[in-house]
Amino acid sequence: MTKAELIEALSNKLPLNKADAERAINIVLDDVIAALRQGDRVNISGFGTFSVSERQARTGRNPKTGESIEISASRSAKFKPGKQLKDSLNESAGAPSSSSEPASS
Repeated sequence: MTKAELIEALSNKLPLNKADAERAINIVLDDVIAALRQGDRVNISGFGTFSVSERQARTGRNPKTGESIEISASRSAKFKPGKQLKDSLNESAGAPSSSSEPASS
């Protein structure tokens, strides 16, 4: 699902035109980004938690040339799905079954 498809779905489910739906989505995403920039965690109950992962500077290797390169420190967003999200994904696919029958030859 793309952002445009999400906007379309929101405008179809609520009495909003596409412009208002887009503005609502952008406000939510901007607030999530602002919180992550400040180093805060964003917990959306039943969905999951966004957090910031920090990687320290390190020495890497260019795979083509084998030359050592310095990789600068960086921050990245991480997402950990919540239990309700995991459960909803697994119930539609059906629980994995372990076969107790021996394989026939």
